[in-house]
Amino acid sequence: MPTLPKHRKGQRVNVSFDHPWALVLLVGALLPWIRSRVGTTTFSSLAVLPRDPLSTDLDWLLRVAASAALATLVVGLAGPYRSGEAVERIGRGAEIVLLLDRSRSMDQPFHDAARSAADYRPAFSGPVGESKGKVARRLLAEFAAGRPRDRFAMVAFSAFPMRVLDFTQKQEVIQAAIRAGDIGKGLSDTEIGRGLISALSLFEDRIYTGSRVILLVSDGGAHLDEDTQQVIMETMKRHRVALYWIYIRSANSPGLLPGKDVSKEVGETVPEHFLHEFFQSMGTPYRAYEAEDPEALKRTISDINRAEGFPIRYFETLPRRDLSQIFFVVAVLLTALLAAAAAIEVQPWRRS
Repeated sequence: MPTLPKHRKGQRVNVSFDHPWALVLLVGALLPWIRSRVGTTTFSSLAVLPRDPLSTDLDWLLRVAASAALATLVVGLAGPYRSGEAVERIGRGAEIVLLLDRSRSMDQPFHDAARSAADYRPAFSGPVGESKGKVARRLLAEFAAGRPRDRFAMVAFSAFPMRVLDFTQKQEVIQAAIRAGDIGKGLSDTEIGRGLISALSLFEDRIYTGSRVILLVSDGGAHLDEDTQQVIMETMKRHRVALYWIYIRSANSPGLLPGKDVSKEVGETVPEHFLHEFFQSMGTPYRAYEAEDPEALKRTISDINRAEGFPIRYFETLPRRDLSQIFFVVAVLLTALLAAAAAIEVQPWRRS
């Protein structure tokens, strides 16, 4: 279903002027209607002249054209423009926040260094040793490019969250934001709690229009205190957000350990397991994926791509549009018409 603009009922088009004082000159449009004796011919008796309705009509039309030429020129000089306006659009897609881990561990390669290149290459089409973060960004870029009807935002986090992009549908801006995460090295800390709260804040004061998703891409977990858990849980429910966690499993990691009883001693080294349990207990839509290699990550994103495709309503602010050029073009065309009429005008006193 295509994304089409839908103006709200009763919405008016707002036109403003950069130089409204210039509109005073519109009184000059009355000049063509002031009778002048220049170019007139005197006859002894008007009664001997035949009626010429064609000339009368042409005279009237030329005066109208002259007035319109002056008026459009003055309006163009006043600098008319159409101010930005909010247009409702209806499409099919979702509002998706890309929450990307930028910790130091994401700079490490997917595979265990002990594995040979020959063992690793068949499952991976990219360069051997490519980092988890680089692969994740490349596949997220493909994911965003394949969903042109969605609105994307992006938050990167390590020790602190950083808003990279507010919601937009402009693909060039989205792709630039994803590429920007490839600059520099990550920090050692992974504050997923802060990252989630920052991602959820992007939905504040936004009208709920359809599917809302936070796509968390991280290779680690975190122990969240009770206050942080409560904030995340309440905000997820209030904004009706679905959470997808793409857990990039590192070498020798036991993973999310679904269905297993894990002691607190083990949990200290596998905090992602307890984070996974907390996400499951929130009472909001949640799915976790374990990606052990780039191909698994690619299949995971393909699965999410198929799952999120619901109708969505949103408002887009159109930029200001300059209208002066339109009035100048009309003024030039009318002036050219008047010049052509003057060139072919027949003057009785010039007849041979």
